[in-house]
Amino acid sequence: MSSKIFDMNIENQIVSRLEEDRTLSDKELSALLETDFFDSLLFESADRIRKSIYGTDVYVRGLVEFTNYCKNNCYYCGIRCGNTVLPRYRLSQKEIMDCCETGYKLGFRTFVLQGGEDDFFNDETLCAIISEIKSKYPDCAVTLSIGEKSYKSYKLYFGAGADRYLLRHETADDEHYQKLHPQNMSLQYRKECLRNLKEIGYQVGSGFMVGSPFQETEHLIKDIRFLQELKPEMIGIGPFLTHSDTPFKDQKSGSLELTLRLLAILRLMFPNVLLPATTALGTISPDGRELGLKAGANVVMPNLSPVKVRKQYALYDNKICTGEEAAECRSCIDLRVNTAGYRMVVSRGDFFK
Repeated sequence: MSSKIFDMNIENQIVSRLEEDRTLSDKELSALLETDFFDSLLFESADRIRKSIYGTDVYVRGLVEFTNYCKNNCYYCGIRCGNTVLPRYRLSQKEIMDCCETGYKLGFRTFVLQGGEDDFFNDETLCAIISEIKSKYPDCAVTLSIGEKSYKSYKLYFGAGADRYLLRHETADDEHYQKLHPQNMSLQYRKECLRNLKEIGYQVGSGFMVGSPFQETEHLIKDIRFLQELKPEMIGIGPFLTHSDTPFKDQKSGSLELTLRLLAILRLMFPNVLLPATTALGTISPDGRELGLKAGANVVMPNLSPVKVRKQYALYDNKICTGEEAAECRSCIDLRVNTAGYRMVVSRGDFFK
């Protein structure tokens, strides 16, 4: 037999075992991550598995970026407190509610409140916002993405009606974590926050950057192993993208290809997980989000934030959709999803157990 047939046998064997067992050895994962040899079968298998569970449905989350103030100084982030040239803003409770009203009329049934770690929004203020959203839109889910908080704070938000919480761990390797963050931040505390969220009862999302500075294959495998331990309901990954006002401005951005590869691997390892095709994917490539859907993703997050502040929520350079009104953003992503062969649905889009 030819070596090509032998190679194809290896390809089928590894991907099939990943699909069946939902795990592989570190060596086998390295083989998948470090070459494009398996990509075609990976993407085909991941798409088939997501369709077997979710069909062609794509869940839409309305993103409200309500503050770009942040007390942290993460070296990769454009809204880090050390960025003194960035104009800062905070949305009022009324402005946040106006965003939700617009989103509801457009068919969104999940609102994601995302912001930097801004102590201006204390527990009382945040609980009032969450409670008003849940009171006005009881059929909707509220997702928070506001960073590291105390167990008490997480408990209060959950009591006010928050359903989900997104907190990417960014990297599961301690040494790598310290290369990306200032000394006052720790991976141990980030993991503790995630475990607290799970204990309280949130649907929890975590995830990591792909291609961040100093990242090696071994770091990505550690990320995957941590997710296996955490068992999140959502996993958010996207390529690292540079920002011109950060210490990493001259670093190389992450790759589309490796991000898609990881999306497919994660879909096969976590068949039921909610997996976004992120804005960062769409930023690194014009058809990045469509390719993400074809690699196993089943969530998109159009922006509901007022156009006047979108460019100021700049986690990285050249972010897309900063000039579009919410309806334009919805219409654009709807067309892209349909063109890729899927359909956006009016649903809270809960984790399918």
